Amino acid sequence: MDDRTGHRTVPQTPLRSATRYGTRPTMKDVAARAGVGLKTVSRVVNGEPGVTPETERRVQEAIDALGFRRNDSARVLRKGRTASIGLVLEDLADPFYGPLSRSVEEVARAHGALLINGSSAEDPEREQELVLALCARRVDGLVVIPAGDDHRYLEPELKAGVATVFVDRPAGYIDADVVLSDNFGGARGGVAHLIAHGHRRIGFIGDMPRIHTAAERLRGYRAAMEDAGIPVAESWMSLGVTDPERVRRAAEEMLSGPDPVTAIFTANNRVTVTVIRVLAEHARRVALVGFDDIELADLLQPGVTVVAQDAADIGRTAAERLFRQLDGTQIAPERVELPTRLITRGSGELPPAD
Repeated sequence: MDDRTGHRTVPQTPLRSATRYGTRPTMKDVAARAGVGLKTVSRVVNGEPGVTPETERRVQEAIDALGFRRNDSARVLRKGRTASIGLVLEDLADPFYGPLSRSVEEVARAHGALLINGSSAEDPEREQELVLALCARRVDGLVVIPAGDDHRYLEPELKAGVATVFVDRPAGYIDADVVLSDNFGGARGGVAHLIAHGHRRIGFIGDMPRIHTAAERLRGYRAAMEDAGIPVAESWMSLGVTDPERVRRAAEEMLSGPDPVTAIFTANNRVTVTVIRVLAEHARRVALVGFDDIELADLLQPGVTVVAQDAADIGRTAAERLFRQLDGTQIAPERVELPTRLITRGSGELPPAD
């Protein structure tokens, strides 16, 4: 359904109940459940000697049952209750994440919360390590741009009361809030725009196929071509790492041969930049539409037509949903899809050269 902001929301199966600040289990809770003193729990948690095996077993069972996590920042003195929010980005070098991060921080500040962020460097293991490190430091909530596709490691944290919202890609194997763009619809519209300007041989260069956004944008490309009754040749599609060398090779292959493509749809900003460089060296005029806006796109000749996402709105929406979880006003996880916008600047409006 659509909310008042125009965002499309899809309810998901509830995994957790409403949570509020301060609901995470403490060492006092563990001590009460295990029937031991606080010092005994502290010794077990910190791996100190002086605890019998049977007592250690009881304490560990209580820890597991309650989902207790050690507070690594307990030595930091705080007056009252100050929330802290963790933001896990995929790649700090990607300009898409600048406005997204800033919006999350603005919402956090408005709620009197501290934002701690870090980058997974597109490594699933690093993502898990970073997320669990933030949980160990007792963050109240997490905004995660996932690098991996299996997030069952977060189940104990969700049950322990850590509010979590995923951004740009849904979580894998768990039910959690997700805020993302309409990747399918945006790609479909961008390719349809090329078709409307007379193109039939349209190439697609995207990211790794296991990545949700890459798969959805490829699906949008295929749907637009099918809508127009255009068969797609396998040589017109290339997915893989966004390394410039790989992208350059893919573009050059599509532009060569007896039936080269007359237009290219690039499925993210890094791919678009490399393809612009390739086209600048190419004698024949080729149309281009890219997913994600890029800096100085309007100053190139021709300007670059793009399917733009509103990164700031994505970050703001995710952060607001996070604080709704923390306030206990939202219970069931939902999927929110934000619309994209086609910005025409010239490159996507070029007619076929042949």
